[in-house]
Amino acid sequence: MHAIAPPVKDVVVVATLVVAFALLITAHVAIAFGLLRRRPWWRGPASFVVAPLAPYWAWQEHMRVRAGLWLFALVIYVVALVIARY
Repeated sequence: MHAIAPPVKDVVVVATLVVAFALLITAHVAIAFGLLRRRPWWRGPASFVVAPLAPYWAWQEHMRVRAGLWLFALVIYVVALVIARY
């Protein structure tokens, strides 16, 4: 098998970065609004500003899918960033 040509690799990495970042932001906003609707309501705005609190509080409030998507998107984004650097 031949290695993927560098321009094609760049396109795949950039597309992965864009999709992972979009998923991360979407999950983050969904968590913040979900927390805003629960008590105590102040955790919604706080998790929006302090990003690492979002998946932690989402997990505590049984929003496991949202927390999992947030973490999955973060891992994919970081991996794509590392690949983009090399």
